[in-house]
Amino acid sequence: MTDDRASFVRASWVNVVSNVLKIAVEGALGVFSGSLALVADAAHSLADLLASAVVLVWGRSSFDGPDETHPHGHHRFEPLTALFVGGVLVLLGFKLLYDAGRSLAEGSEARYGALLVVGLGFALANRVACYWYTKRTNRDLDSPGLRALAADSLNDVYTTLAAFAGVAGMALGYPVLDPVAGGLVSALVVRQGVEISRENIDYLVDRAPPEAHQERIRSAIRDHPEVHGIHDFAAYYTGNVVEVEFHAEIGRGHSLVEAHEIETELRSRVREVEAVEDVHIHLDPAGLGEWKDADERGLSHPSG
Repeated sequence: MTDDRASFVRASWVNVVSNVLKIAVEGALGVFSGSLALVADAAHSLADLLASAVVLVWGRSSFDGPDETHPHGHHRFEPLTALFVGGVLVLLGFKLLYDAGRSLAEGSEARYGALLVVGLGFALANRVACYWYTKRTNRDLDSPGLRALAADSLNDVYTTLAAFAGVAGMALGYPVLDPVAGGLVSALVVRQGVEISRENIDYLVDRAPPEAHQERIRSAIRDHPEVHGIHDFAAYYTGNVVEVEFHAEIGRGHSLVEAHEIETELRSRVREVEAVEDVHIHLDPAGLGEWKDADERGLSHPSG
């Protein structure tokens, strides 16, 4: 857990620093040239900077273990952080769309310069490197906060390419392409913000994981040789991890010690399934027939 936390913090800092550099370069060039596309891209990065700072400060709290005030740990901190990221992007995207529309109506005053191409080239390399590093780090962590930042870095690649189109338009004598590119950037910002928000709302409202994931969990339970059936099965997200609870039927002749060993083995089996964090098990003596009342999805079957 200590190594995971350190990797998370490093990746968060990489996002913070890279966004600061991108804002400084694009913001200065955009203001100097009057390019709405560059200003929009720099403003997007300003939101990214806020988002990455929030992930750095709040998201690392998700690695803290249970305590007196959070007995189930801090897993909800990170999706709450990512939801904040998504909301900021949506609001910013609509603001930039408004600015692009106004520029189209009033006419663009952007001026082309070779430094614009250099600045956009730096911004593009910056975001590609940040995306690669964040995604590579998150392969082991599976953090929704870092996943949101990686997705945002990839989105930045597209917005920077759109800004390139605006600058190319200015170079060719079509300055109207600058606000058009700014509008395209804004639409991409809104879309990404909605997707990030939707994913993390699911994490925060205890939504069940996909059916295929639930079936892997049920299979892990049924495959235990002492389990005759399961019922009252439930799996749901608590933050970005899955919590599982179920009743398992075992033979009547087991001693208390043997039943405890079976429960321990079941908990270990279930926690081996991806993303499962906590497991609540109730053991029932076989023959009560409770599993026969399970629904048709096969939540409970005799093992033999």
